[in-house]
Amino acid sequence: GGLFFRHAASATQHMGSLRGGPPVVPANTIYRTVQQQDYSAGIWLRRKEKKLEHSQQKCIVIFALVCCFAVLVALIFSAVDVWGEDEDGITEENCNKNCRVVLVENIPEDVTFSENGTSHLPLSAGLHSLLDLAVAGHSVEIVSPQWNLNSSDYESRFLQSSRQHCTIIMLRFLSLSILSFPTCVGEVHYINMTALTKGFLHSSFWVVDRQHIYIGSATMDWRSLSTMKELGIIVYNCSCLALDLHRVFNLYWQLQYKDFIPSMWSKRLSALWNKDENLPLLFNNTKAEVFVSSSPDVFCPKDRTRDLDAIAYVIQKAKRFIYISITDYLPLTNRNAHRYWSRIDGMLREALILRNIEVRLLVSCWEQTHPLTFNFVWSLKTLCMELANCSMEAKFFSPRKQRDGTLQGINHNRFMVTDSAVYIGNFDWVGNEFTFNAGAGMVISQAEGVKEKNSTLVEQVRATFERDWYSRHTKSLQANKIPVCNKLKTKTNCRGQ
Repeated sequence: GGLFFRHAASATQHMGSLRGGPPVVPANTIYRTVQQQDYSAGIWLRRKEKKLEHSQQKCIVIFALVCCFAVLVALIFSAVDVWGEDEDGITEENCNKNCRVVLVENIPEDVTFSENGTSHLPLSAGLHSLLDLAVAGHSVEIVSPQWNLNSSDYESRFLQSSRQHCTIIMLRFLSLSILSFPTCVGEVHYINMTALTKGFLHSSFWVVDRQHIYIGSATMDWRSLSTMKELGIIVYNCSCLALDLHRVFNLYWQLQYKDFIPSMWSKRLSALWNKDENLPLLFNNTKAEVFVSSSPDVFCPKDRTRDLDAIAYVIQKAKRFIYISITDYLPLTNRNAHRYWSRIDGMLREALILRNIEVRLLVSCWEQTHPLTFNFVWSLKTLCMELANCSMEAKFFSPRKQRDGTLQGINHNRFMVTDSAVYIGNFDWVGNEFTFNAGAGMVISQAEGVKEKNSTLVEQVRATFERDWYSRHTKSLQANKIPVCNKLKTKTNCRGQ
């Protein structure tokens, strides 16, 4: 091809000279020019393609960032309300800290104590008083594992007050399962605990008008108002404490229809006080320090103390004694696999051996008492054998069996009292409870040395424990004498007392 162009160029140049015309451009020059133009065009096209490719990459990156931001915003707003709910103008600065507190109990008819035994406001009367205090335009917020007041006339008696207020207050109920509800209920939310933690909702508390609260062992079940032995506290005119418990309610409230737990919580759901910074209050004109705890860990936003840490806080602060009243005591995380769960059990052993703290454990003896309960309790008791400064006692509170085969008088209390503090919670002391289930607790600390007897809440709870401890309904755990609580048989030669 090159040879052809060279000959063609020579011929063209020669013919141009013969004709006397203008000189003809050589073909090789044209060829080089065309080659240069083709090369330049190729470079231009390649540069254009690179610029286009770079622009496309930038667009893709920008689009991906926009999508990520949109997804993040959607997750935040769909998981938890970032701004939280209106708190009626109540803040940490203007809330009320001068409060009145009362213990409330349900004592079944078949459970009797001595005439000079401690007595408290009946549970039903206390809950009625909260409903009566509800102000128009405000709300009654109730968390309960279930609502079942159908049996006998308990529904009509209890709901009479709530129906009177249905048209003027906002009733907000949060529950795991509902068997019956009054027709006037304003809003009901359900938590799918199976999807969230594979556990259950065991929380039981009230917040009325962000001013008054109830927390304790009783649920909105007719048995809690009749056949079960329950204990709780009601605090009146205490907006500081109510505001913090309201935040726990709000966290639950926003989890309806959710099948995941958000990775971040709103600041409006954070705890106001905790074990490191207690809320200073006046309870019945006596100084107290209080904070609210919660479980499980994934339900604890910033600064919220976990229930296990609250229990550890109370145990570690004890100087002389630790009295515990619970339905079940079983340090296992899985009853079938029998995996040891040492968190609370280890705390009690340390208090007994290393600090010489007196420990009393009052456990319910009922049809669901696991046989291994006696093994663990006996293991604690044997720690103090032949040790002079070690004291550990255990008793079982036995209910009465009715003619229809049901049990009445089951001790459903969930509390611990020491010489300086009280913990009231919603859990039995079983590993699975704290690991998977939702619950709330409250710690009240009050110093000793008040002149008037039983003037502090701590002293009142202690007197209640001792009344139960020395009652005719308890049985001591002794060698070779294990109380028979259910039909399950243990591999032992011991006979029931």
